[in-house]
Amino acid sequence: MIKELLGKLLAPAPAPLDDQDARLALSALLVRVGRSDHNYSDVERDRIDRILRTRYGLDVGGAILLREQAEALEAEAPDTVRFTRAIKDAVPYENRMGVVEALWQVVLADGERDAAEDALLRLSTNLLGVSDVDSARARQRAEKAL
Repeated sequence: MIKELLGKLLAPAPAPLDDQDARLALSALLVRVGRSDHNYSDVERDRIDRILRTRYGLDVGGAILLREQAEALEAEAPDTVRFTRAIKDAVPYENRMGVVEALWQVVLADGERDAAEDALLRLSTNLLGVSDVDSARARQRAEKAL
């Protein structure tokens, strides 16, 4: 499953992903941000699980399973530039905006803004084609949600 999704994402002209593959790819990006400071904490995993439950209407077990699959995909995914650009090409803008807000929630989950997390979030947001203004608005919504 992971190998197949990576093949789709890295195809020369990626086609739009089906809902299940898009969920997994976007969830893997959440994991990548959580891991970026080399301190992938329980609080960040819990936040990702809550995001997945809310975003996709999953129960606790379903969210944990999706996160675990996303962790496996993230570990196999190429560098952030190629991975994020592939997501941009395969996922509609409105879905990417929601992901940016979720990325901010993961960054802010442990109460600390780490420089590595901030840098990865700025890079990812840019590569997803989301403007700085929209990202700032997403951060503000994420701060209010916490």
